[in-house]
Amino acid sequence: MRIRATVAAVSGAIVLSALAVPAAQADEGRPWTLQPGFKAVQPKVGDTSKQAFGATAKGAAPEITSAVVNAGKPIVIGTKVKKTVSFSATATADADIGGVGGVAAFIWTGKSIDDEDSFAFGPNAKSLSCTAVNATTTTCKGTITLDPAEMINSDATTWHVGAVAVTEYGDEFKDYSVSRVRVQSFSQLTVNASPEPVKKGKIITVAGKLTRANWDTGTYKGYINQSVQLQFKKKGAKSYTTLRTVKTSSTGTLKTTVKATADGTWRYSFAGKSNTAAVSSTGDYVDVK
Repeated sequence: MRIRATVAAVSGAIVLSALAVPAAQADEGRPWTLQPGFKAVQPKVGDTSKQAFGATAKGAAPEITSAVVNAGKPIVIGTKVKKTVSFSATATADADIGGVGGVAAFIWTGKSIDDEDSFAFGPNAKSLSCTAVNATTTTCKGTITLDPAEMINSDATTWHVGAVAVTEYGDEFKDYSVSRVRVQSFSQLTVNASPEPVKKGKIITVAGKLTRANWDTGTYKGYINQSVQLQFKKKGAKSYTTLRTVKTSSTGTLKTTVKATADGTWRYSFAGKSNTAAVSSTGDYVDVK
């Protein structure tokens, strides 16, 4: 099982202390990834009352008003290199219960926060920087690092953005799904137009291959049965023109033929999918004699 308990037990510690909670490992599945050493605001010295909200609050209930990861843009992950993205989170709490001492975001995927196969990445150590907007509202910024070595192919989906906050008195409040962020596998696309040079009116063969990150194997695998655009930019032109759509083979390869009419550059372009990033190949220039 991939510790649902960690989000409940670790969530408050993310902001309350040094986040000295190790990534828990259960008998099966993956651990949640929460980096230790994450400094945030501590409870005020001398404050001993830790009563629950509702017993002490006189104003509105504390609330996490926003949490955004990677500026709302998709997070694209390859096979080897870790990807660090930014987050910004804002919370509000009445001054009578201490205002907001700090707030941090994390991302998770799964059917629910209680699901044994849920999985998450938490904030990086010492990345938190907080600004008090006013007496009741605080915005914190930090980073989260995703590690492809800990990911599986089904993680290429839309993740929940959760957040945890504490008052200056040390009481915590949280929201497991403030917003969403899409995680995509990185894709690669090649092209080779031949022969080079070629006589006008003769046939040019344009080959290539579309692959994407496979986190199960840590390699790039051919992306099969995908629609890819063949594009051409005539010599002197500023932009490419789409000529036709070509389907990838059972191994991700591409191949089509065109008649040589003018000097120019050939490329393939893939529009992407919800779970796979868009990509265009580099251009291959062909001189037509």
